[in-house]
Amino acid sequence: MGHGGYPGGFGGGNMQQLMKQAQAMQRKLQEAQEQLAEEEVEGTAGGGMVTVTLKGNKTPVSIEIKPECVDPEDVEMLEDMIMAALADAMKNADDLSQELLGPLGGAGLM
Repeated sequence: MGHGGYPGGFGGGNMQQLMKQAQAMQRKLQEAQEQLAEEEVEGTAGGGMVTVTLKGNKTPVSIEIKPECVDPEDVEMLEDMIMAALADAMKNADDLSQELLGPLGGAGLM
């Protein structure tokens, strides 16, 4: 049934092949997305004073703040550290997404 090289445009069999490839890509994409939802990434700031954990799909898991960095006189610094740790975790989630989805086009996924 298979014809070697088909120089003449898109035959019916070729279209079927394309559909199969599209379905396989979609399956791979779904599996990668499921894996992203299970994997966890961390972001830290202040030398580990603040740690933010996200799922690979950027769902928040936890924020850990070391008690010694909580200064009632300087709440702003703590807020900055949380933002920095969150940005770090987001970047790590993006990296993981690129790694898992790579050629499947992970960038525009979230």
